[in-house]
Amino acid sequence: MFPRAVFFLAVLSALHAHAATPAQWRSRSIYQVLTDRFARSDGSTSAPCDTADRVYCGGTYEGIIDQLDYIQGMGFTAIWISPIVQNIAGTPSSGEAYHGYWAQDLYRLNPHFGSSSSLKALSAALHARNMYLMLDVAPNHFAHAGHGATTDFSRFVPFDSASYFHPFCWIRDYTNQTEVEECWLGDNTVALADVNTSLESVRHTYSAWIAGVVAEYEIDGLRVDTAKHVDAEFWTAFLAAAGVFSLGEVLDGNATYTCRYQGVLDSVLNYPVYYTLVRGFSGSGSLVELARMGARVADMCADSTLVGSFSENHDMPRFAAHSKDLAMAKNVLAYTILADGIPIIYAGQEQHFTGGFDPANREAVWLSSYTTDSPLYRHIAALNQLRNHAIAVETIEKTRVLGAGNSFLVLRKGRVVTLLTNSRNKATRKVVGTGYGRGERVVDVLACVEALVGTGGVMKVVVEKGLPKVGMCFLRGREER
Repeated sequence: MFPRAVFFLAVLSALHAHAATPAQWRSRSIYQVLTDRFARSDGSTSAPCDTADRVYCGGTYEGIIDQLDYIQGMGFTAIWISPIVQNIAGTPSSGEAYHGYWAQDLYRLNPHFGSSSSLKALSAALHARNMYLMLDVAPNHFAHAGHGATTDFSRFVPFDSASYFHPFCWIRDYTNQTEVEECWLGDNTVALADVNTSLESVRHTYSAWIAGVVAEYEIDGLRVDTAKHVDAEFWTAFLAAAGVFSLGEVLDGNATYTCRYQGVLDSVLNYPVYYTLVRGFSGSGSLVELARMGARVADMCADSTLVGSFSENHDMPRFAAHSKDLAMAKNVLAYTILADGIPIIYAGQEQHFTGGFDPANREAVWLSSYTTDSPLYRHIAALNQLRNHAIAVETIEKTRVLGAGNSFLVLRKGRVVTLLTNSRNKATRKVVGTGYGRGERVVDVLACVEALVGTGGVMKVVVEKGLPKVGMCFLRGREER
């Protein structure tokens, strides 16, 4: 429990909290943890968890602490955890609020995940490893088990009357921004009562709350749920009170619409690229389309090097639900980690989990026994290691497209050259514009082989078996030819 009076006092101490800036987050890579589904306090790797049941499976903050070696072994420098507040109790028809998005009481922690002391211990353990903690927050709504018209507002803390909420109506037209912001999400099983965030009393309360949370648990950044469903003006005071980096969820594939929220929050999840990325490597799209969307986001967003780059999350089907091809998964991960943005990998992606839409995509990671020799675990580790090295030795630049076709895409970011393919056919690609000089040796970090740069900085790269190629010159000398 976090006493509500303390929240107001904590506003003053929030100024002294461990606050990471957007510039500092730009160099991070994030591992997304659904708290209930990552690791149990008892260390079990066999405790059952049937996603179809929609119930708590036992993941905790203590469990996460015990598996930080597993996360850091992949090269991650931050984790994102589920919302921490107390949620509504479960019902037979809706399941339980194991995901954390059905808030009922802002001032109490979700007891299923652990105590205040265990959350503080997680924060401290991360900071001891020079890792950041990102917290998921959802100011847009509170949850009611049942139809919205029957909502019992008195059960909500601190907004305990209908006067704090928009009148009940379902969102029907997502092209109507007023309706998107003022009507309700959810359904007749669990209605998500839409908080009227335009009220000064609501803004003051939320600002005091987030300042207290950030100070108490030394939060480094926020992932903001359902950002487009909240009036833009609300975020100004809320994020100023938080004083940390903010990454908003704007679930829309339109780059113009999504990117405009980067003027409200520090950054946004890159949904426009996500959709084209999945299509491009699952047989229903072209890599030209992916290249164009990447360029559009770079043009439309205020800073595309800060967008959240992802290819899986708890709301979308696993990539392996679209394609079981391991080579395509490796291409998707290479793009996610090495193209523009802050990479975000969803827990279980490294084990090639195959779950489809919610709830199937919310598998218990402990059932994989946290194996570190799986192909994608090793792949992610190599990619993150290269990215971390590149960031240490050069300034982060925007991605440049060196070439694109229906079945291939060549990218350059600083001195890292990435060649992706969605075809298993063997081909030799001539890569120009690498930035390297004749005779330099470029190491393919995924295959542990070298390529010699020819006249004009041209490289000839052989791709086969559908595998990506990722190269960088580590300044080990040149050979003339």
